[in-house]
Amino acid sequence: MIAALRRISMAAAGSSVLNSSLPSRNVKNLIHQLSLYRAPPFGGGGYEEYEVDERGKIFSQVCLAESSAPLAVPPARKSRNNRSAVLVCLFEGELGDLRVILTQRSSNLSSHAGEVALPGGKADESDADDVSTAMREAKEEIGLDPALVVVVTVLEPFLSKKLLRVIPVIAILSDRQAFKPVPNPMEVEAIFDAPLEMFLKDENRRFGEREWMGAKYLIHFFDYIVEDRKYLIWGMTASILINAASIVYQRPPSFPEQYRKFHRCLKKDSSR
Repeated sequence: MIAALRRISMAAAGSSVLNSSLPSRNVKNLIHQLSLYRAPPFGGGGYEEYEVDERGKIFSQVCLAESSAPLAVPPARKSRNNRSAVLVCLFEGELGDLRVILTQRSSNLSSHAGEVALPGGKADESDADDVSTAMREAKEEIGLDPALVVVVTVLEPFLSKKLLRVIPVIAILSDRQAFKPVPNPMEVEAIFDAPLEMFLKDENRRFGEREWMGAKYLIHFFDYIVEDRKYLIWGMTASILINAASIVYQRPPSFPEQYRKFHRCLKKDSSR
């Protein structure tokens, strides 16, 4: 996978614009390689600070991957009513880099106005699975036709303080020019994209500290400017993208995701 990603980064060396009518060989290789990924077994429960707004959208300041969380999830809490999904939609940019589609919430919303998020929300009873949830929400929020993307894998859930599961779904948009964004004015103010690799770098990153279970943990903030507009990507969205980028590029971020003391605290509690 690393070799394929390097080829993607170099693909535009002889041309400023890629042929987007068909997926490139490098994108095809990436689709194949990511389709082989399997998330760690779902065995934990977790804690995070989260909110669900009036439209069922999830916004968090802190989240934990389920495999890192200290408590087991009661079977009764694993129903569709306690699940949500977000779409990590990747495409190959004009310069050969991998980019992810993000949204900025409408400034007219009563909560979390103007915050950056991945397309997604809570599962409906009509959704067949987490992929269906993510794709339905993406179509509602940004007008993404499911026929334009290939879903390649599902990452491990991130868990809320009340055991709400948030499942990241990774999909590849092979033809970026075919996607004509249509923001839902009730929910979305802007649609933009950012380089996925940015979430592995310490550039333009800040962090904050909070305390839980007697140990300090980190919240990541990424500043991103495009077309003279500044966006702040943080909390659950940043955590999911750090995890996704680590899997796609097969390397950890160049900064600590959490303090070692925090991980030791989780391990100690999970053994009780």
